[in-house]
Amino acid sequence: MTLTLDPVAGRAIDIAEAAVRAEAGPDAVGAHLGAEAEDKRLVTHLFECTDPAYRGWRWAVTLARAPKSRTPTVDDVVLVPGPESIVAPQWVPFGERLRPDDLGVGDVIPADPDDERLVPGYSGGDEDSGDDLLQPPWWEPGLGRPRVLSALGRDEAAQRWRSGERGPSAPMAKHATSTCSTCGWLLHLGGPMGLAFGVCANAMSPADARVVTLDYGCGAHSENMVVVSGSTSDVVLDELGYELVTFVVPDAELDEDEDDPEEET
Repeated sequence: MTLTLDPVAGRAIDIAEAAVRAEAGPDAVGAHLGAEAEDKRLVTHLFECTDPAYRGWRWAVTLARAPKSRTPTVDDVVLVPGPESIVAPQWVPFGERLRPDDLGVGDVIPADPDDERLVPGYSGGDEDSGDDLLQPPWWEPGLGRPRVLSALGRDEAAQRWRSGERGPSAPMAKHATSTCSTCGWLLHLGGPMGLAFGVCANAMSPADARVVTLDYGCGAHSENMVVVSGSTSDVVLDELGYELVTFVVPDAELDEDEDDPEEET
């Protein structure tokens, strides 16, 4: 819905300017920048903020007019950011602020006891219900770990790995002629993740010691065979011309029983 600027409140620039100067002081208020309709008979006037600490910010003065009234009243005076103003970044909780590369030597990230990506190691938690809760495939022994990955944790990890640099959409995989599923350097993972992922064991591959999808690929595939050509080349015959060559046999190579060719008449 398009709002129409109230004519009475829209023309009351002097009332809005007097209100903002009384609030901020005469030295912090600049030129009038315009007016915006907020609602029926509700208009906000914008003034330039000349305070050097708030460069690009604006003073917003909202005027309201009662029905059939010819004089608007001041509703609010606030300082708001403009298109070129410097504002603080959006606040992010500490638990969501950390990135994988932020963890350094000696740093400790506190674990969330209610993390949905982890379940008790002796069962599948609330992944399933019934008599089969403590039976394979729902039951995974912790082997000393109080908690293990839940189905949600596995799904998030699988999605993250597939969309990363060792997934099928990576530039390296798109230009490879073969996939990791047929490579002898692939080490398969155990458990459900082994159906789609493995670990590369080729020291010449950029994915060495990293988790790769089975449909990933690179130029270091184990079956990349190189055909080595022989050292001799084929004989090339020139049938378009010929050359007369005089062949002279050295005397040392003549048999004693043979006559010297120069003695023949």
